[in-house]
Amino acid sequence: MKKILILGATGRTGKELLQQALDRGYHANVLVRDGKKITLEHERLRVFEGDTRIPKDLDFAIENCQAVISCLNISRNSDFPWASLRTPEDFLSMTMKSLINVCQDHKLSRLIFTSAWGVGDSRPFIPSWFAWLIDNSKLSVAYLEHERQEALVKNSGLDWTIVRPVGLTNSQIPKPVKVIFGNEQKPSLTISRKDTAGFLIDILEHSDYFQKVPTIYS
Repeated sequence: MKKILILGATGRTGKELLQQALDRGYHANVLVRDGKKITLEHERLRVFEGDTRIPKDLDFAIENCQAVISCLNISRNSDFPWASLRTPEDFLSMTMKSLINVCQDHKLSRLIFTSAWGVGDSRPFIPSWFAWLIDNSKLSVAYLEHERQEALVKNSGLDWTIVRPVGLTNSQIPKPVKVIFGNEQKPSLTISRKDTAGFLIDILEHSDYFQKVPTIYS
């Protein structure tokens, strides 16, 4: 597998993902709204401008790719949990609907995307203060959308992996990534975006993670 489509490449995790993918020898296509936000230049990088919710835009960007990795999220104007949203409330689910159809049209089966610890069946295992924060802030929009996109992909027939990182940090100090499924044990509360990006690439060609939902932490 040599060419991948990366969605969310201008975000903080997506930037790490793009750099590491190129460092490991992959060819990377990225689909972004504003190509000027991709300041990285590389002979194995192609930048496409468009909207991830529009099948035609995805269709151009996915050509000749063997896999898709998405770090898209519902973004806010700041990290403050009550900050106003920058993306539409249905951004992730609308993107996933289009992406699944385009993947099927191109006979591309490998899809990895980031969700979050606390989504779906992991909700009962997060700390009570965190659950309160989700329910009483703008974080609730993102978590509902993560649930919707998870449900969509689980019925897609693709070789998906839903990765649920715990709280993301900007640390550049590498740490071993730990993986749990379900409620095997209690994770720590943080993992760096750098280590998360590395994990997304690590599992790209590993069938052991097909149709699995790992929670990752460090």
